[in-house]
Amino acid sequence: MLAYFDCFCGISGDMTLGAFIDIGVPLNWLKDSLEKLPLKGFDLSVESISRSGIKAQSVHVISKDNIKSRHYSEIKALVQNSPLSQNVREKSLEIFERLAIAESEIHGQPKEKVHFHELGGIDAIVDIVGTALCLEYLGIEKIVSSRIPLGNGFVSCQHGTLPVPAPATLSILKGIPVYGTEIPHELVTPTGAAIIASIADSFEEIPDIIVEKTGYGAGKRDLKTIPNLLRIIIGTKETLTSDFQKDRVSVVETCIDDMNPEFFGFLMDRLFEEGAIDVYLIPVYMKKNRPGTMIQVLCMENRKKSIINRILSETTSLGVRHYDVQRFKLARENITIKTSYGDVQIKRIKDPNGSVRLVPEYEICKKIAIERGIPLKIVYDTISKEAVEIVSLPANNTLTKLIPAYRTCA
Repeated sequence: MLAYFDCFCGISGDMTLGAFIDIGVPLNWLKDSLEKLPLKGFDLSVESISRSGIKAQSVHVISKDNIKSRHYSEIKALVQNSPLSQNVREKSLEIFERLAIAESEIHGQPKEKVHFHELGGIDAIVDIVGTALCLEYLGIEKIVSSRIPLGNGFVSCQHGTLPVPAPATLSILKGIPVYGTEIPHELVTPTGAAIIASIADSFEEIPDIIVEKTGYGAGKRDLKTIPNLLRIIIGTKETLTSDFQKDRVSVVETCIDDMNPEFFGFLMDRLFEEGAIDVYLIPVYMKKNRPGTMIQVLCMENRKKSIINRILSETTSLGVRHYDVQRFKLARENITIKTSYGDVQIKRIKDPNGSVRLVPEYEICKKIAIERGIPLKIVYDTISKEAVEIVSLPANNTLTKLIPAYRTCA
């Protein structure tokens, strides 16, 4: 089972529980499971509400526990000593550990001595352990999330007034794609950030999925601009592209009709140095029918700024376009084999029909050809033939149909 977290208005612990209950996790089962924790004096209620005409579930944790804060070590022991399943305990502890690490970095304290204030109360414990229980109940095996939106402004807490996003939230979201909004409220709580950072396998657009159920969890604040909801979609993975690798890259492009053509080769080298995956020089006709050249660069999102700066510095262009695209890729890996030229790195690529192509790296072959004074084609063919003889797929440890790359390039 695959779940997609559509965090168009952020994420919090109660929004996550609300969406799972809306999908079909029984409230009574969730209550009974949470009562296995050594906690006293709490109840869980759910209210069906409407946001922008969308029915959603709003979760309320009713607590009679006067303990509003706990040390991380206390929470860790509480979860570890519970009779919950091993998977639920491990996932809950992983989420709490992310919170503890973030608080430890911010306050300069050892992780075990971190004192959770708002995050140590029963409601946060219920949100986190409840999320782990819901994942197990629904049998979710993989989770993909959208990028995470961030609000702005300030929020009040035990430590005083803090900027939005809260320092703990930003610390937890390191390495995760986020984007800013004009909404003057906290869209992502530390608990919500820790949950999605711990359970999501990737952050991208909705994957290929056969939708089975959709659930909406409501946040406590009714925003005027967009519905304050978290949407979770669950289903099975669409099989057409299941064997392909998938990622997201950026395209940066511009068109030029007034630059010395000798400069394009220099520009291409510099763009690769800046981290370009590939660079295309495409003949185009521009306004007034003037012939020009489109420079199109494929790069990872974190290299986009450097690529744009290089184009605007090295060319006569006055501006560039950029946009993100998704890629489907054949499964591949880099391996090193022993050849008559020594250890050589090649690519092992699996085609949709199950056959494997072995592709020598061009730069490595070029280096060997120059050093030994032999034609590049001979180096390429020799490595391809020797690779077929010694490489096998690791899946079953038997020789599989291996196709030298030079036979498939025609």
